[in-house]
Amino acid sequence: MAAALGLGAILGLLGLLGEPGGATRVLHSLHYLDVAVSEPSPGIPQFVAMGFVDGIPFTRYDSERGRMEPLTEWIKDSADPEYWDSQTQIGVGSQHVYARSLETLRERYNQSGGLHTVLRVYGCELLSDGSVRGSERFGYDGRDFISFDLESGRFMAADSAAEITRRRWEHEGIVAERQTNYLKHECPEWLQKYVGYGQKELERKEPPDVHVSGKEEHGTLILSCHAYGFYPKTIAVNWMKGDEIWDQETEWGGVVPNSDGTFHTWARIEALPEEREQYRCRVEHPGMPEPGIFAWEPTSGRNLTVVVAVSVITAILILIALTGFILWKLQSGRRDRDGYNMAAGKDLVTNGSTTARITA
Repeated sequence: MAAALGLGAILGLLGLLGEPGGATRVLHSLHYLDVAVSEPSPGIPQFVAMGFVDGIPFTRYDSERGRMEPLTEWIKDSADPEYWDSQTQIGVGSQHVYARSLETLRERYNQSGGLHTVLRVYGCELLSDGSVRGSERFGYDGRDFISFDLESGRFMAADSAAEITRRRWEHEGIVAERQTNYLKHECPEWLQKYVGYGQKELERKEPPDVHVSGKEEHGTLILSCHAYGFYPKTIAVNWMKGDEIWDQETEWGGVVPNSDGTFHTWARIEALPEEREQYRCRVEHPGMPEPGIFAWEPTSGRNLTVVVAVSVITAILILIALTGFILWKLQSGRRDRDGYNMAAGKDLVTNGSTTARITA
């Protein structure tokens, strides 16, 4: 059984979840998120596509508005009218392809009607050693469907229904070749262009505000280290006992965007109350002149859980990744209960455009 594509996985593929336990090698990232539903409703368009640079949403298309629109000032000020026209055409084309894809998949899984969703996450990252990392992943009704492995240039099917698609695409040959070219060359070129557009904004450095809190439960001390309001998202947050880093015992919350364009993360560890003074939180970030060491001071009032008001995912991301994905997951639960009988016949529809090529 394929693992469900959860919100954490989505954010991770978008580059929004880092690994705060160790410094990441990602310099800049460009990712896209497409969500299509078979039964749109108020506030949930039939199709939505969003672009993210360094985890920050910068473009959006949805089937209700019918145009690709800017979400940051730097892309609004830098891109010409032809860019918005071409991106709108891609969005419109993708919308129609996804609609046909949903019909195909419903037939393939022998489903009658109801709510069904297709989700696609794809993009690239520029790494500090000069290399490029790319990925593409599709999901249907709350489960992985098919993904593309850039290193091998092959598609990986998650079930027998997706295997039909994999065989078809690999038989055609051009699909893998086209996606490899996009992820290795076109995507990095666009990313570098976007970074040039928003260089002042994207390459700024805002150090984190760090708070350490503690709470004793059933004889165990739970220590939490919150870092928030930082940019870029590259950060290392570690719990130390004495001079030793205790990564295996640490739980991390991921690097998540705030509503103001900065990021937030936390790290938590369990300790013996009598060993409290041995623990320190170490935070390293490009905006800090040197790593900071932070301890819990119960008398300072920081023993209460820190509530970070700005640590909410942007309203746009909530609409796309939460509202749409909740519906996707609800349908997944129904699918898990009822099971599927795969129908033979049609293969998935693909769009001829590299950027808009989608499954289903």
